[in-house]
Amino acid sequence: MKSTKYSEKVLDHFRNPRNVGTLEGDDVAVGKVGNPTCGDIMEVFIRIDGDKITDAKFRTFGCGSAIATTSMTTEMVVGMTLDEAMELTREDVAGELDGLPPIKMHCSNLAADALHEAIISYRRGKGEDIPPEDTKKEEPGCVIGQDEFLNKGVWQTVDDLKDFEEQRILVLHSGDESVEQAIELTEVSDRVILLTPEKTVMTTAELDEQLKNSNVKILYESRLLEIRGEFEVEKVLIRNLDEDEDYELFVDQVVIIE
Repeated sequence: MKSTKYSEKVLDHFRNPRNVGTLEGDDVAVGKVGNPTCGDIMEVFIRIDGDKITDAKFRTFGCGSAIATTSMTTEMVVGMTLDEAMELTREDVAGELDGLPPIKMHCSNLAADALHEAIISYRRGKGEDIPPEDTKKEEPGCVIGQDEFLNKGVWQTVDDLKDFEEQRILVLHSGDESVEQAIELTEVSDRVILLTPEKTVMTTAELDEQLKNSNVKILYESRLLEIRGEFEVEKVLIRNLDEDEDYELFVDQVVIIE
Protein backbone atom coordinates (compact mmCIF):
# COMPACT_ATOMS: atom_id res chain seq x y z
CA MET A 1 0.00 0.00 0.00
CA LYS A 2 1.51 3.31 -1.08
CA SER A 3 1.09 6.07 1.53
CA THR A 4 1.09 8.68 -1.24
CA LYS A 5 -2.24 7.30 -2.50
CA TYR A 6 -4.07 6.85 0.79
CA SER A 7 -5.00 9.15 3.65
CA GLU A 8 -3.60 8.64 7.13
CA LYS A 9 -7.05 7.53 8.28
CA VAL A 10 -7.17 4.80 5.63
CA LEU A 11 -3.70 3.61 6.63
CA ASP A 12 -4.64 3.64 10.31
CA HIS A 13 -7.81 1.58 9.81
CA PHE A 14 -5.92 -0.83 7.56
CA ARG A 15 -3.06 -1.34 10.01
CA ASN A 16 -5.25 -1.24 13.12
CA PRO A 17 -8.74 -2.35 12.04
CA ARG A 18 -11.53 -1.85 14.57
CA ASN A 19 -14.27 -4.36 15.41
CA VAL A 20 -12.83 -7.40 13.60
CA GLY A 21 -14.84 -10.54 14.33
CA THR A 22 -18.37 -11.90 14.27
CA LEU A 23 -21.55 -11.62 16.35
CA GLU A 24 -24.08 -14.31 17.20
CA GLY A 25 -27.61 -14.36 18.56
CA ASP A 26 -31.23 -13.82 17.60
CA ASP A 27 -30.69 -10.06 17.69
CA VAL A 28 -27.83 -10.23 15.14
CA ALA A 29 -28.11 -9.68 11.38
CA VAL A 30 -25.45 -10.35 8.78
CA GLY A 31 -24.85 -8.76 5.38
CA LYS A 32 -22.37 -10.03 2.81
CA VAL A 33 -21.41 -8.36 -0.46
CA GLY A 34 -18.53 -8.29 -2.88
CA ASN A 35 -17.04 -10.16 -5.75
CA PRO A 36 -14.40 -12.86 -5.26
CA THR A 37 -12.97 -12.10 -8.67
CA CYS A 38 -12.19 -8.58 -7.46
CA GLY A 39 -10.66 -10.05 -4.35
CA ASP A 40 -12.93 -8.14 -1.98
CA ILE A 41 -15.64 -9.78 0.14
CA MET A 42 -17.23 -7.94 3.07
CA GLU A 43 -19.31 -9.42 5.89
CA VAL A 44 -20.90 -6.99 8.36
CA PHE A 45 -22.54 -8.20 11.58
CA ILE A 46 -24.85 -5.87 13.54
CA ARG A 47 -26.59 -6.34 16.87
CA ILE A 48 -29.98 -4.64 17.04
CA ASP A 49 -31.94 -3.55 20.11
CA GLY A 50 -35.35 -2.27 19.16
CA ASP A 51 -34.57 0.01 16.23
CA LYS A 52 -30.99 0.84 17.16
CA ILE A 53 -27.64 -0.75 16.29
CA THR A 54 -25.78 -1.44 19.53
CA ASP A 55 -22.73 -3.32 18.20
CA ALA A 56 -21.04 -4.06 14.88
CA LYS A 57 -18.29 -6.43 13.74
CA PHE A 58 -16.84 -7.38 10.38
CA ARG A 59 -14.88 -9.93 8.41
CA THR A 60 -13.31 -8.75 5.18
CA PHE A 61 -11.35 -10.68 2.56
CA GLY A 62 -9.63 -8.04 0.49
CA CYS A 63 -7.14 -5.25 0.08
CA GLY A 64 -6.25 -2.46 2.50
CA SER A 65 -9.03 -0.18 1.26
CA ALA A 66 -11.63 -2.91 1.74
CA ILE A 67 -10.46 -3.50 5.31
CA ALA A 68 -10.30 0.22 6.10
CA THR A 69 -13.78 1.01 4.75
CA THR A 70 -15.40 -1.88 6.61
CA SER A 71 -13.59 -0.95 9.82
CA MET A 72 -14.75 2.65 9.53
CA THR A 73 -18.33 1.60 8.72
CA THR A 74 -18.61 -0.48 11.89
CA GLU A 75 -17.42 2.51 13.90
CA MET A 76 -19.88 4.88 12.26
CA VAL A 77 -23.07 2.81 12.64
CA VAL A 78 -23.04 1.97 16.34
CA GLY A 79 -25.76 4.11 17.93
CA MET A 80 -27.59 4.74 14.67
CA THR A 81 -31.20 3.73 14.08
CA LEU A 82 -31.83 1.30 11.24
CA ASP A 83 -33.26 4.08 9.09
CA GLU A 84 -30.19 6.23 9.70
CA ALA A 85 -27.88 3.34 8.85
CA MET A 86 -29.77 2.67 5.61
CA GLU A 87 -28.93 6.24 4.57
CA LEU A 88 -25.18 5.67 5.00
CA THR A 89 -23.47 5.68 1.58
CA ARG A 90 -20.12 4.65 0.14
CA GLU A 91 -19.35 8.35 -0.25
CA ASP A 92 -20.06 8.95 3.46
CA VAL A 93 -17.58 6.24 4.43
CA ALA A 94 -14.93 7.47 1.99
CA GLY A 95 -15.40 11.01 3.27
CA GLU A 96 -14.96 9.91 6.88
CA LEU A 97 -11.67 8.32 5.79
CA ASP A 98 -10.59 11.61 4.16
CA GLY A 99 -11.05 10.16 0.69
CA LEU A 100 -10.16 7.09 -1.39
CA PRO A 101 -8.46 6.78 -4.78
CA PRO A 102 -11.19 6.67 -7.50
CA ILE A 103 -10.18 3.15 -8.55
CA LYS A 104 -11.00 1.89 -5.05
CA MET A 105 -14.52 3.32 -4.90
CA HIS A 106 -16.07 0.45 -6.94
CA CYS A 107 -14.85 -2.92 -5.69
CA SER A 108 -13.16 -1.98 -2.41
CA ASN A 109 -15.74 0.39 -0.89
CA LEU A 110 -18.73 -1.90 -0.41
CA ALA A 111 -19.02 -1.92 3.38
CA ALA A 112 -22.10 0.32 3.37
CA ASP A 113 -23.73 -2.10 0.94
CA ALA A 114 -23.01 -5.00 3.31
CA LEU A 115 -24.53 -2.98 6.15
CA HIS A 116 -27.67 -2.39 4.10
CA GLU A 117 -27.90 -6.09 3.31
CA ALA A 118 -27.77 -6.90 7.02
CA ILE A 119 -30.59 -4.46 7.77
CA ILE A 120 -32.72 -5.76 4.88
CA SER A 121 -32.17 -9.33 6.08
CA TYR A 122 -33.19 -8.36 9.61
CA ARG A 123 -36.32 -6.55 8.48
CA ARG A 124 -37.39 -9.39 6.22
CA GLY A 125 -36.93 -11.75 9.14
CA LYS A 126 -39.36 -9.56 11.05
CA GLY A 127 -41.91 -9.90 8.25
CA GLU A 128 -41.42 -6.50 6.64
CA ASP A 129 -42.10 -6.16 2.92
CA ILE A 130 -38.91 -4.71 1.38
CA PRO A 131 -39.44 -2.75 -1.87
CA PRO A 132 -37.47 -4.07 -4.88
CA GLU A 133 -35.41 -0.87 -5.14
CA ASP A 134 -33.95 -1.59 -1.69
CA THR A 135 -32.65 -5.03 -2.63
CA LYS A 136 -29.05 -5.69 -3.54
CA LYS A 137 -27.93 -4.68 -7.00
CA GLU A 138 -25.57 -7.08 -8.71
CA GLU A 139 -22.06 -5.68 -9.03
CA PRO A 140 -20.42 -6.09 -12.43
CA GLY A 141 -17.53 -8.50 -12.66
CA CYS A 142 -14.06 -7.07 -12.19
CA VAL A 143 -12.12 -9.67 -14.18
CA ILE A 144 -11.81 -9.60 -17.95
CA GLY A 145 -12.85 -12.95 -19.45
CA GLN A 146 -14.78 -14.21 -16.43
CA ASP A 147 -18.13 -14.38 -18.24
CA GLU A 148 -16.59 -15.43 -21.56
CA PHE A 149 -15.06 -18.60 -20.08
CA LEU A 150 -17.82 -19.49 -17.61
CA ASN A 151 -18.24 -23.29 -17.72
CA LYS A 152 -15.32 -23.43 -20.18
CA GLY A 153 -12.59 -23.41 -17.58
CA VAL A 154 -14.17 -20.97 -15.12
CA TRP A 155 -16.32 -22.70 -12.50
CA GLN A 156 -18.47 -21.50 -9.64
CA THR A 157 -18.89 -25.02 -8.26
CA VAL A 158 -16.90 -28.24 -8.49
CA ASP A 159 -19.39 -31.01 -9.17
CA ASP A 160 -17.02 -33.84 -10.08
CA LEU A 161 -13.39 -33.97 -8.95
CA LYS A 162 -12.57 -36.29 -11.87
CA ASP A 163 -12.98 -33.36 -14.26
CA PHE A 164 -10.04 -31.69 -12.55
CA GLU A 165 -7.59 -34.59 -12.54
CA GLU A 166 -3.98 -33.48 -13.18
CA GLN A 167 -5.19 -29.99 -14.08
CA ARG A 168 -3.49 -26.70 -13.19
CA ILE A 169 -6.14 -25.16 -10.92
CA LEU A 170 -6.44 -21.63 -9.56
CA VAL A 171 -8.90 -21.13 -6.68
CA LEU A 172 -9.84 -17.61 -5.57
CA HIS A 173 -10.01 -17.18 -1.81
CA SER A 174 -13.50 -15.94 -0.93
CA GLY A 175 -14.02 -17.55 2.46
CA ASP A 176 -13.92 -20.91 4.21
CA GLU A 177 -15.69 -22.77 1.39
CA SER A 178 -12.98 -21.81 -1.10
CA VAL A 179 -10.27 -23.06 1.28
CA GLU A 180 -12.11 -26.36 1.70
CA GLN A 181 -12.45 -26.65 -2.07
CA ALA A 182 -8.76 -26.01 -2.70
CA ILE A 183 -7.78 -28.68 -0.18
CA GLU A 184 -10.27 -31.17 -1.68
CA LEU A 185 -8.89 -30.58 -5.20
CA THR A 186 -5.45 -31.77 -4.08
CA GLU A 187 -6.97 -35.26 -4.07
CA VAL A 188 -6.88 -35.20 -7.88
CA SER A 189 -4.15 -32.69 -8.68
CA ASP A 190 -0.85 -31.62 -7.15
CA ARG A 191 -1.05 -28.26 -8.94
CA VAL A 192 -3.65 -26.37 -6.92
CA ILE A 193 -3.10 -22.66 -6.21
CA LEU A 194 -5.11 -20.56 -3.75
CA LEU A 195 -4.99 -16.84 -4.53
CA THR A 196 -5.64 -14.19 -1.89
CA PRO A 197 -5.16 -10.41 -1.83
CA GLU A 198 -4.18 -10.60 1.83
CA LYS A 199 -0.90 -11.36 3.60
CA THR A 200 -2.55 -14.33 5.32
CA VAL A 201 -5.47 -16.64 4.58
CA MET A 202 -8.31 -15.70 6.94
CA THR A 203 -10.10 -18.92 7.87
CA THR A 204 -10.89 -21.16 10.84
CA ALA A 205 -8.10 -22.66 12.95
CA GLU A 206 -9.06 -26.16 11.76
CA LEU A 207 -8.97 -25.24 8.07
CA ASP A 208 -5.76 -23.27 8.55
CA GLU A 209 -4.07 -26.39 9.94
CA GLN A 210 -5.41 -28.54 7.09
CA LEU A 211 -4.20 -25.96 4.58
CA LYS A 212 -0.70 -25.94 6.05
CA ASN A 213 -0.56 -29.74 5.83
CA SER A 214 -1.86 -29.83 2.24
CA ASN A 215 -0.16 -29.45 -1.13
CA VAL A 216 -2.00 -26.22 -1.90
CA LYS A 217 0.33 -23.44 -3.03
CA ILE A 218 -0.75 -20.00 -1.83
CA LEU A 219 -0.24 -16.77 -3.73
CA TYR A 220 -0.44 -13.99 -1.16
CA GLU A 221 -1.09 -10.30 -1.88
CA SER A 222 -2.29 -11.14 -5.38
CA ARG A 223 -5.33 -10.30 -7.47
CA LEU A 224 -6.79 -11.88 -10.61
CA LEU A 225 -7.08 -9.31 -13.41
CA GLU A 226 -7.84 -11.28 -16.56
CA ILE A 227 -8.60 -14.81 -17.77
CA ARG A 228 -7.12 -15.54 -21.18
CA GLY A 229 -7.36 -18.23 -23.85
CA GLU A 230 -8.59 -18.93 -27.38
CA PHE A 231 -11.49 -21.35 -26.90
CA GLU A 232 -10.93 -22.32 -23.26
CA VAL A 233 -8.89 -21.11 -20.30
CA GLU A 234 -5.16 -21.20 -20.99
CA LYS A 235 -3.65 -18.61 -18.64
CA VAL A 236 -4.45 -15.74 -16.30
CA LEU A 237 -3.05 -12.29 -15.64
CA ILE A 238 -2.26 -11.67 -11.98
CA ARG A 239 -1.33 -8.48 -10.14
CA ASN A 240 1.30 -8.76 -7.42
CA LEU A 241 -0.09 -6.17 -4.99
CA ASP A 242 3.11 -5.95 -2.96
CA GLU A 243 5.38 -5.27 -5.93
CA ASP A 244 2.65 -3.55 -8.01
CA GLU A 245 3.57 -5.73 -11.00
CA ASP A 246 1.56 -7.94 -13.37
CA TYR A 247 2.50 -11.38 -14.62
CA GLU A 248 0.96 -14.32 -16.51
CA LEU A 249 0.34 -17.74 -15.02
CA PHE A 250 -0.59 -20.80 -17.08
CA VAL A 251 -3.67 -22.58 -15.69
CA ASP A 252 -6.36 -24.96 -16.96
CA GLN A 253 -9.18 -24.26 -14.53
CA VAL A 254 -10.25 -21.26 -12.42
CA VAL A 255 -12.62 -21.84 -9.48
CA ILE A 256 -14.57 -18.80 -8.27
CA ILE A 257 -17.01 -19.66 -5.47
CA GLU A 258 -19.59 -16.90 -5.03
